[in-house]
Amino acid sequence: MSDMDDGRAIDRRSVLRSLGTVVATVSLSGCLSDTPEQSTDTATTGDSLSVTITQGTAPDTLDPHNHRSTPTENVVRQAYEGLLARDASGAVTERLATGYERQEAGRVRFTLREDVSFHSGSTLTPADVVFSIRRIVDPSVGIESAQRDQLSGITDAQAVDGEHAVDVLTEGPNPLVVNQLATYCDIVEKQWVTESGEETVTQEMNGTGPFEQTAYEPNTRVAFEPFESYWGPTPGPTALTIDAASEASVRVNSLLEGESDLVVNVPPQEVQRIESNDSATLATAPSTRILYVAMRSDVEPFDSQKFRQAMNYAVDLESIVEDILNGFGKGTGQPTLEEFVGFDDSIEPYPHNPDRAERLIEESGYSGASVTLHTPQGRYLKDVEIAQAVVGMIDSLSNVSADLQQRETNALIGELTDGDRTTMPHMYLIGWGNATFDATKTLIPTLGCGEVLSSFCAESLDEEVQKSLQTTDQSKRQELLSAVNSNYHDMAPWIFLHQQFSVYAVDQRLEWTARRDERIEAATIARSN
Repeated sequence: MSDMDDGRAIDRRSVLRSLGTVVATVSLSGCLSDTPEQSTDTATTGDSLSVTITQGTAPDTLDPHNHRSTPTENVVRQAYEGLLARDASGAVTERLATGYERQEAGRVRFTLREDVSFHSGSTLTPADVVFSIRRIVDPSVGIESAQRDQLSGITDAQAVDGEHAVDVLTEGPNPLVVNQLATYCDIVEKQWVTESGEETVTQEMNGTGPFEQTAYEPNTRVAFEPFESYWGPTPGPTALTIDAASEASVRVNSLLEGESDLVVNVPPQEVQRIESNDSATLATAPSTRILYVAMRSDVEPFDSQKFRQAMNYAVDLESIVEDILNGFGKGTGQPTLEEFVGFDDSIEPYPHNPDRAERLIEESGYSGASVTLHTPQGRYLKDVEIAQAVVGMIDSLSNVSADLQQRETNALIGELTDGDRTTMPHMYLIGWGNATFDATKTLIPTLGCGEVLSSFCAESLDEEVQKSLQTTDQSKRQELLSAVNSNYHDMAPWIFLHQQFSVYAVDQRLEWTARRDERIEAATIARSN
């Protein structure tokens, strides 16, 4: 039995050494902004700064290319980096690429940073970048990447002869290629991945990032220390641990008792406790995440548009935002958030109208139907309470009944992403974060026909979305995508819920800024003055 199997911590440093995620569009030419903003506080003072971050969910893998979870991303991004990134304001920044330029339609060249080392000691090469992109977009390379649709339109990558550069190949002009690579595609070492095997990649990390992994206790914690040969500024923390607690009260208690330094998803009822405590403070930001209840349109009773609309009219969204979230959210009526390309500002959330809901249920032919809502626990702010409210509102209708099934988060996500629709719940609460600020990166993966996570299919709308990816004319793209969002509002594939606000609690001794994309760059954490 391996250390992974029995849950003991894994020390990977000796193993590796023996092997020897707000700008919606950017120009496809030129240099990028400066290197990542990272603290040098502890380096200049010589003091240690040990930081523990507590999330709601533990990572389900350490493979940077085979997950769709922000909590997992917040672990792996400490060790891995992409060609590009975004800073806290959303601006695209350089990471392993120092510039990019479109060579022709369907080809963008990225110049790579010199003298970058992996944690194993190997030097970054163009072959590593090519392999990393192919590992996501080409299933024949080794895995069926869960992130393949996030690089949709990117078909391949090629090393440039005689240059420390890589050409990224796309279908047509692909107006999103820079935004995509600023959000997705961490770079891995080709030789290490191919020689180590997939099981090792799920348990150990070997990136170029500011922290290297020192221990891993599955479903419990991951520990890091600064990578001494990191190409960029020295990270603020001299030791970093990321752990998880699904109960919000447990997370808050861990902060107030000094066991954690930064905790996510602070619920409204805990806000006063944080604000009245001298040792902690709140950090908030409206996120790029939308929460919704998906309804599978291929099964009864959700194959009826009228029934799906009824579910929306049954839910008092305003009450959920005000009474459950205490205003830490904003109601939605379409899949795209206000700040994104494609948002239709004429669309309002569905109003609460139980009488109309009951009439639509009668017209749908599904009077007397019973539905079950599956929800994760502790993944999103007040997720269980929101799900309970939704079920209660639906169940209060005279001609339909509803019940709730609470699920372990990773188990539910597994059922939604394993490609087997027969195991996919008919109705489930889920969140979707979109750090590209473009409607297509929500519409395609969550509603596109045949997509792994999609609960819906409207081929005519898929065609319009694809048209938006074949032009760089932003006004035309806005027109196409706005119409798509309007149609989705009417088709009601989801019970539209809300834009989530991210609410964190932070130890007073730390300086840290919450990001809209929910990503935690631990290297930027500094000691407060």
